[in-house]
This record gives sequence, C-alpha cells and structure tokens, in this order.
Amino acid sequence: MPSSTIESLIIIDREVDMVTPLLTQLTYEGLIDEMFGIKNNQAEIDTSIIGQAPGQQPKAQSDAPQQQSLKRKIQLDSSDKLYDQLRDANFAIVGPLLNKVARRLAGEYESRHGAKSTSELRDFVNKLPGYQAEQASLKTHTSLTEEALKHTQSETFNRVLEVQQNLVSGTDPASQHDTIEELIARDTPLPTILRLLCLESTLNGGLRPKDLDHFRRHILHAYGYQHHLTLHNVETMGLLTARTAANPFYIPSVGSGSANTNESGKITNYASVRKSLRLIVDEVNEQAPNDIAYVYSGYAPLSVRLVQCVLQKQHLLSLVRGGPSSSSGSVDTATSSSSSLSSGFSGFEDALRNIRGETFNRIQKGEEAATKARHMLKGSAGEKSVV
Repeated sequence: MPSSTIESLIIIDREVDMVTPLLTQLTYEGLIDEMFGIKNNQAEIDTSIIGQAPGQQPKAQSDAPQQQSLKRKIQLDSSDKLYDQLRDANFAIVGPLLNKVARRLAGEYESRHGAKSTSELRDFVNKLPGYQAEQASLKTHTSLTEEALKHTQSETFNRVLEVQQNLVSGTDPASQHDTIEELIARDTPLPTILRLLCLESTLNGGLRPKDLDHFRRHILHAYGYQHHLTLHNVETMGLLTARTAANPFYIPSVGSGSANTNESGKITNYASVRKSLRLIVDEVNEQAPNDIAYVYSGYAPLSVRLVQCVLQKQHLLSLVRGGPSSSSGSVDTATSSSSSLSSGFSGFEDALRNIRGETFNRIQKGEEAATKARHMLKGSAGEKSVV
C-alpha cells in the first residue's frame, strides 16, 4: 500500500558521498559542531566562553579555578529565534547579522522613553520578557561567534581549509603533501590530519603506496605508536587506502579493506562528476545564497546534487551549462516537483554512471481506488519513489 503520509522518498547511501563529512563545515551551526560538538540539539560550552546561565549566581572568588572548567548546556534548535536565523548562514555573514539584531533590540529598548500613556507602558512591560530572552540569546551567540572567530582566524584552520578546497577542486594531491607534513609537525590534532588524508584517498581512489607509507610513519612518530590501531581501523573501513595502478579511481566499499575489479557502479570518478554535476562553484553569494555550494564556500555536496537531479532539475542544469541560476534554488521544488519525480534521474544518466552504487526507481502500486485518486490529482498511473 502506498503511504498516506509520505508522497515520495529519496534514499542515498552514505557511502555514495563520503567526501562531505570529511570537509570542514562553514555554516554557523556547522562550526559550533566542529568546535564543541552538537548532540540531540544541545552543545556543552565552557562557562568561561558564554558565562553562567541566566539567573544563576557566580561562585565565590575562591572557587574561580573550578569555575573555569564548568560546562553549560545550551539548546540549539528553532525554539531560539536568533539561532534559527543564524544556523544555516555562512559564518562570514554571522557578524553583520548579529550586529543588525543588536541595533534592533537597542532601538526597541530605547523606545520605552517615548511611551506617553499607561497603555503604552503596559505594552512595553508585556514585551519585556521576550526582549530579555532575545537579549540573553544575543549575548550567548555573540560569545560563541567571538570564539569561532578566533578559531577561523588561526593559521592552522586556514591551512587545513586551503588543503581541503584544493583537493576537492582537483588540484594535484601531491602538491598538498608538504602542507600536511607541516601540520603534523605543528602537532595539529590527529583527527584533523586523518580527515585530510582520508579526503585525498576518497577523492583520488587512494594514496600512492609510497605516500601512504610515508604518512603512516610520520603519524606514528608524531602521535605515538598506539595509533597503529587507529590507522588499521581507518584503512579497514576503506577510508584510507593505497591506490592501485589497475584502478586509478577505485573507491573501496567501507568495511572491505581490499580492492575489487573496476566495474561500473563500484567507483566514483570525481574528475568527471566534478564537471557533470558542477560540484565546484567559483562565484558564491554568501549574503543571499542561491546554491548549496555556499555551505562549503564553493563546494556543493554530491549527495545534495543527487537530490537536485530529481527535485531541482532546471536549477542544476543551468549551473552545469554555465547559465544564470535561479535566484532561489528552492523555487523549482515547489513548481515542478511532480514532473521531476515522475522522471526520476532522467537527464543525468551519464553523470550517475560515474558514481558508485546502483541507481534505480520504484513505483508504488496501491489499490485501484488509491491509484485512480492519484491519477486524478497528479495525472500519473502510480506514485514513483526515487531510491
């Protein structure tokens, strides 16, 4: 029976796009996740950064050393109107957004002096709790932004970001090895180094065997021989492998730890997909984004592009052909989702042949009455789910 609540379903295996989670997130929410971690819409932040919770009295001066290590849980969801406005914005524009909110709140608070009647004063008092909540939220997110700014202005962060963007844009990976070695020498956290090496491996079907051995020795010398097991686990997962001459673009299945034959559907040729799905967008409008590439300052996640192949065909085709894109990529979804879903991935078959994994469509068949109802509403004999 077709679902009465889900009209269509798009399922993408995580293995199809392992590049995106290896990149540094550049939205406000993404940077908070990178720096502090977000779990169940909550983040634990040191009180030395965001202060005590509202209404909580600071401890005595003698407890100052312990106070510095205290953590405070903050809720990060749409119940916080300011966070809802900031969460998906590229971090480059968060400062101006906060400044705009601060000016608005200051103006609203000063307006109390213009109240001339008791009813106007009563209205101001009624709005006061909401104003105080917004003020507390502004203080919290301003503190988080200042901390994130320190992080993003550090030389290490910018060198890591430079390597990532060079790799995804198709630069010769060997040209990035000196920078990675320098980061290891600077004692950059091991997870950051592993993300860079796994990114190179995923994009290029592995590292050259001599390069993999070289970095394995560097990591063990710099971070300790206990990380033999760490490297073994990453290699077993298929995220960090040696490239073979027979399969220059081979991407091993996660958990396989070994190479297979170069069959269709077993590899992702990023050199081809980068062009056919326009994964790299040179000009990104961070102020008023019209493409998902703004999230990574120029790189569009492959998994999102696959969804756009179904839901936003015209927007994606305009990008691929180099023409002007729609002013809002979401418009296509509202205006042509029915026709897009009915044709699935049509128009992008050549691109899909260069992406690992099988691609197929399924049409749900229901009872005759349900089928007729959908035929009347959508003009189709059945409901197609793209899987």
